[in-house]
Amino acid sequence: MALGEIGNFIRGSGIQKSDFKESGAGCIHYGQIHTHYGVWAKATKSFVSPEYAARLRKARKGDLVIATTSEDDEAVAKAVAWLGDEDVSVSTDAYIFHHTMNPKYVAYFFQTQDFQSQKKSHITGTKVRRISGERLAKIRIPVPPLEEQERIVAILDTFDALVNDLSSGLPAEIRARRQQYEHYRDRLLAFKEAA
Repeated sequence: MALGEIGNFIRGSGIQKSDFKESGAGCIHYGQIHTHYGVWAKATKSFVSPEYAARLRKARKGDLVIATTSEDDEAVAKAVAWLGDEDVSVSTDAYIFHHTMNPKYVAYFFQTQDFQSQKKSHITGTKVRRISGERLAKIRIPVPPLEEQERIVAILDTFDALVNDLSSGLPAEIRARRQQYEHYRDRLLAFKEAA
């Protein structure tokens, strides 16, 4: 199914780094999608004044925030699923994708080879590469039932934690390898007594 059939793309509005405040209303600048955010986020790195935020376009919980520009094709359309409870303002060189699917499922799809190969023909520009919401809407995504999306997300979240979270992933991996070692050690060293 085409992304445009399951949701709609809304261009972010003007947030410059000079608009950032120490606190206030959360915002996501497109550059931070490349440098700070992973597959999903519940808190923002940056803020703007509440008065300024009132005039900006916002992502709601469950929306994707997609960086639409980059210097290289692979980073164009990097997406983060917004899972925070408060709406978050989004900068101009990003799109907000409102949809009805599992947000992490869609964000993980944006990392796949299938997505990467489909988007190539939709990227424009020379030095700065970009993709429009109209072109993103044409990319096709597999749409399994919601329960299957949730199952896939649970598996990918586990792998993501093992690979990327040194505080929980590495110790969990060490524990799993230790248990595996103990299991095979015990099996290999268990001999039946001769009768």
